[in-house]
Amino acid sequence: MSVTDPTTATQAATDATPTAAVLRPPVEAAAEVAHGALLVDVRSAAGRGAHGEIPGATLLDRTDLDALFGPAHAPVISIDTPVVVVCGSQDGSRPVAEALAARGYTVSHVDGGFPAWRDAGLPADAPAAPADPA
Repeated sequence: MSVTDPTTATQAATDATPTAAVLRPPVEAAAEVAHGALLVDVRSAAGRGAHGEIPGATLLDRTDLDALFGPAHAPVISIDTPVVVVCGSQDGSRPVAEALAARGYTVSHVDGGFPAWRDAGLPADAPAAPADPA
């Protein structure tokens, strides 16, 4: 019977497990961005216009990751670049964050989405158009 070093076994399991996207509170996500993570806003142009934008965020159509990141087999953005994804809610950012994590990126997405980011007092530009009251 062999005895396995628990540290080695844990590391092997970690290495074999794909990276999962992590849901973070807005302030923690902003700290990641401050430390060099790429902030990607996947809200529609209408959503950004109605609710505001995050200065410096990279805009991405959530259905076309290759437009920014390149194909999964030949990434344009280094796989070592941490990524923070924001949408109107975590339900919108989750699929994008999970898809990027499956490609090997270290990814977080914002708990509560853009409204929580804004409400936390983090940088956000005012809406370009008044929000629809309906």
